This record gives sequence, structure tokens and C-alpha cells, in this order.
Amino acid sequence: MIQKVRPDTKATDSKTTDGKTSDAKTKGTVIALSLEAIAESEKVVPAGRPAPKAEPLTDAAPVPGPAAKHGRLRPLLLLAPYVDRYRWRATFAFVALTVAAATTLLVPLAVRRLIDFGFSPEGIALINSYFLVMVLIVAVLAMASAARYYLVMTIGERIVADLRHDVFAHLTRLSPSFFDSARSGELVSRLTADTTQIKSAVGASVSIALRNMMLFLGAATMMVISSPRLSGFVLAAIPLIVLPLVGFGRWVRRLSRNAQDTLADASAYASELVSSIRTVQAYTNEGLSNQRFGREVEQAYEAARSSTGARAVLTAIIIFIVFSSVVAILWVGSHDVVSGEISAGRLSQFVMYAAFAAAGLGQLSEVWGEVAGASGAAERLFEILRVKPDIAAPASPRPFPVPARGDVVFDKVSFAYPMRPETPALDGVSLSVRAGEKVAIVGPSGAGKSTLFHLLLRFYDPCSGKVSFDGVPIAAADPHHLRERIALVSQESVIFAASARDNIRFGRPDATDAEVERAAEQAHATEFIKRLPQGFDTQLGERGVTLSGGQRQRIAIARAILRDAPLLLLDEATSSLDAESETLVQTALEGLMRHRTTVVIAHRLATVLSCDRIVVMEQGKIIEQGTHAQLAAAGGLYARLARLQFEVA
Repeated sequence: MIQKVRPDTKATDSKTTDGKTSDAKTKGTVIALSLEAIAESEKVVPAGRPAPKAEPLTDAAPVPGPAAKHGRLRPLLLLAPYVDRYRWRATFAFVALTVAAATTLLVPLAVRRLIDFGFSPEGIALINSYFLVMVLIVAVLAMASAARYYLVMTIGERIVADLRHDVFAHLTRLSPSFFDSARSGELVSRLTADTTQIKSAVGASVSIALRNMMLFLGAATMMVISSPRLSGFVLAAIPLIVLPLVGFGRWVRRLSRNAQDTLADASAYASELVSSIRTVQAYTNEGLSNQRFGREVEQAYEAARSSTGARAVLTAIIIFIVFSSVVAILWVGSHDVVSGEISAGRLSQFVMYAAFAAAGLGQLSEVWGEVAGASGAAERLFEILRVKPDIAAPASPRPFPVPARGDVVFDKVSFAYPMRPETPALDGVSLSVRAGEKVAIVGPSGAGKSTLFHLLLRFYDPCSGKVSFDGVPIAAADPHHLRERIALVSQESVIFAASARDNIRFGRPDATDAEVERAAEQAHATEFIKRLPQGFDTQLGERGVTLSGGQRQRIAIARAILRDAPLLLLDEATSSLDAESETLVQTALEGLMRHRTTVVIAHRLATVLSCDRIVVMEQGKIIEQGTHAQLAAAGGLYARLARLQFEVA
């Protein structure tokens, strides 16, 4: 029976509807493949950011604004749960840090006694004993410093590893609508550059800051004990040191984040160019690409230079104020020694403690900029972790029946992509596919064919209407359990930078080698795989660049065969193949479609003649349904398309 519906007059943008999730998948693949570069990213540290003036790190809602809404170092407090996982290691590191600082503060006491009592004929024994004690103190200091360094650095490495894992796992769970606006190069740089900067801060910078804070507080206390009068001069200088530290610290943090953000443009652009290098070279646009990348790099350099200049100014101001204060104190103390108010040894003790305090503040000013930069990096990472996916399992998901049948129902479904809400991709579509049925969906580009697959896989939720699988509304089920029951073969076959065996096993990770090879045999892929240098263990290169289009497609079909899902989705699986490759792929598909529900999207009508039913779509609506013979006789859109294709053939 032929069903006809008058098409609506609303136009649907063919470029911005069917193609959305294809781009999202490609970006997700780039992220997965780029994880291999994380280990090599310690010395090359690009940073990332969202597209300018957009809110790309949004899924369900915009993320909170950046630095202005947070305290200077508040984002680093978000790392507290990660540190808490290793609380005992952190405790031991703090103990080692305290021991190292305490032993350092003992040195001026020994120096004072040596000066006051050791430089006399009777003081030779005292000198020997004090120098022996000094050697023991230095030994304790060395061991405590080594323990502190090892513990703190390993904590930093462990926290960064956990953070990278959590951010990547979160990215893989986000909805395709997030990747519609996010840039894959920028996301990868957050996984590498920002986490590396956090490692530097959590490992070295925070440790140095705590050590110098302890030295400053301990030295300041001992200064007061040594000479309250001279300590007053030091206390008067503290506001002159702290105020520039706070003010410049905010400035440095803003500049540091700007440097990270600017370098993101270069990183993202380079990622796009490298992934499309053949197109760049085919159009002889190497020079143009180099010029644009050069401009991006220069902008990143200028931003980094501004940040470094601000840190240099901050360091110079602090060091000048601190050591000028020490010189002034030494001048006043010298007069006190001459007048007999204090001994030379006590002045030496006070000056050493003042030098410790000054050095502590001076180094604190140096690491303050690094800690502030890490705070910006932490904020950018937690922006990603705060994003909530549009598509998530409900609190109490409904289970699907077992065994799965493969029934599919679209009930008055309307939908528009989030990036183009004013342009409907589907308009009141109702379609039912029975278990075991083979249904083809045809129509012009932009008719909404691929959008049906996107909704069925629950990459998006419809604006209105309901999609059901095996009688269960998919919005009430766990998306993961839904997708376990679906196998997809797309027009753009995704091949990972792994072996042929691992690419096929991606369909079912727990499959044995024998099952993988059997799936390849059924997909007519064994012959060309065995001709590869290492057979099934041959690395296929990024995106399968070493394979032809037909070979990549047969790898994808083998992956779908191995998955053995009750519902098979074929999206233009043979559209870009030559006649010989299409024959082989079509033969493999016929075996794959046997005994399972199959929905096929095709522009080549010759590939869908054997389907049980053909559904014709135009402008987001179903306008015809029936067999090939019925639709050809009806004289509608399908008949016109069939006449054009078959008469030309």
C-alpha cells in the first residue's frame, strides 16, 4: 500500500542538519587518537580555549564565567578531592617539609654561638662540636629535602594522571551537541597543556611555596626573639612586600590565562590542518596555511611575553624591597653592636633569619605567578567537568526486553539541531519498523534521513514526539543499553590508528581472535588483510590512510558483524565506492542484514531494491512509502529519482 503526504513548504538546510553528528564523531575520534600524544606533551605545552566569544563548553547550559567570578587561587581548591585520595603520602611530604625547614632554621643559632663563644683559645672544642652538629643537621636536611621532593613530585604526577583520566572519561560521555561547537584541538590541548601546568604547580611550585612560607614564618618568629627592636623595622616593610605581591599576582594570572587562550587558536588550527593535509596540498595552500599559523604563533608569543614580563616585574619589585630592607636592618644593627646593645653573634643570627625571610618572600613571589597560572588551568579543566550532558540515563531507567527484537517506532517526531533551532530537520515524522524488516530511507540531501539515525541512537532528543525501541521509549532507558543493541555502518568509515584486528574488535572488545577473523571473513575483508605486511596485526595509520575506501568500509562492516546487534543502521555504506568494491561490500552487507532489523539510507536506489519497504523523505517529512514497484508506478518523488538514475544507467 502506498502512503503519500503533501510536503510542507518549509525548507530545511541540507548542510546544517544531516551532517551534524558526523562532525561530532570525527572530533571525538580526533580526541581519542590524540590521547597517544599526551605522554609526549610535557615539553610542548600548547593551551586551549573555546571558540572566541562563544560558549562552546556548554551542553545543557552555559558554564560559569571565568576568572572574574572566582578568587585568585580558588580554582586550585577544586583539586582537594584528588589530593585527599593520597592524604597519607601528602602527610609524609608535609612532615618532611617541616623537618627540612626546621633544620634550616637551626643554622643561625649555631652561627651565633660560634661567633660569640668560639673565636678564642678556649673555644676550639666548642668549634669542633658545633661543626659536627652542623654536619648532622645538613644530613637531616638533605634526607628530608629528598623525601619531600620525591613525595611531592609523585603526588603531582598522580593527581595529573587522575585528572586527565577523569576529564577524558567525561568528554566521552558528553552529548554530540557539545562537540558541535567545541574544537577538538582545543579539547586535546586542555588534556595535555593545562594538566601539565597543574602538575608543575602541585608538584614543584606548591612545595616551594609551602617551604618558603614555613621559612618565612619560622624566621620571622626567631627574628622577634633575637631582637624585637630590629624586628620592628622588618614588620614595617611587610606591607610594601605583600601589596605588590597580591596586586601583581592578579595581573599575572589574567595574563597567564590570556597566553594559554591565545595559544589555543594555534593549537586548534594546527590540529585541523594536520588532519586535512591532503586537501591543503591538493589546493597548494601550504603557504597560506603557514602564514595563518605563523600569525597565530606570533600572537601566542606576544601573550606569553606579556605574561613573562609581568612576572619579571613582580620578581624585581619584591627582591628590591626585600633586600633593601635587609641592608637597612644590617646598617641599624651595626650601630647597635658598636653601642653594645647586642652582640655580634646575635646580629649575625638576626641577619641570617632576615635573609631567610627575605629569600622566602622573594622565591614566593617567583612561584606565585606559576601557581596563579595553574589556577587558571585548573579553572579551564573544571569548566569541562562542570558541563552536564544533554543525554543522560534517567534515575530509574526502564530495561529493554530480553532477547532484543529490533522493533523501532517514531511517533510524531519533530526536531531541530541545537545550532540551528529555527530550521526544522524533522517535522511530525511517524514511522514503524518491525523486527526483521529491511527498510530503506531515500530522498534528497537535507531531507532528514541521517537525523532519524541520530535520534534513534539518542545522540539528541526530539523537540516533540517519541522514539521507541522494542516498545520502550528510549528517553526512559539508559542510552548505553540502547546503543549496545545497535550496529552502525556509516558513509565515512572510522578507522583508528591501530591494527586491523583491534579496529574490528572495537565492535566487541571481549571478542576472541578467532571471532575477529571470522567476522573479517564474512565481510570479505580477509583477503586484503592477509596481504598487509603483518596481516591482522598491521597498523592501519590514522583514519586508515593506508587503505582504500572499499577496504575501510569492509573493516567497518566486519566491526558491525562482530557486534551482532539486533538493529543494523546503514548510512550510505556504498555511496563512495567503485563498482568492484561496491559489489564486494554489498555482498558483505547482504550477509550482515540477514536475520536482523535493518534500516538503510541510500542515494543509489539500485542498492535498496531488495528492501521490504522504501520510505521517501523530503524537507523533514515522510511523503511516500511502499515497495519499489509501487512507488515507481505512483509517479511521485521516488519515481522521478528512479527514472533519473536508471535511465542514466
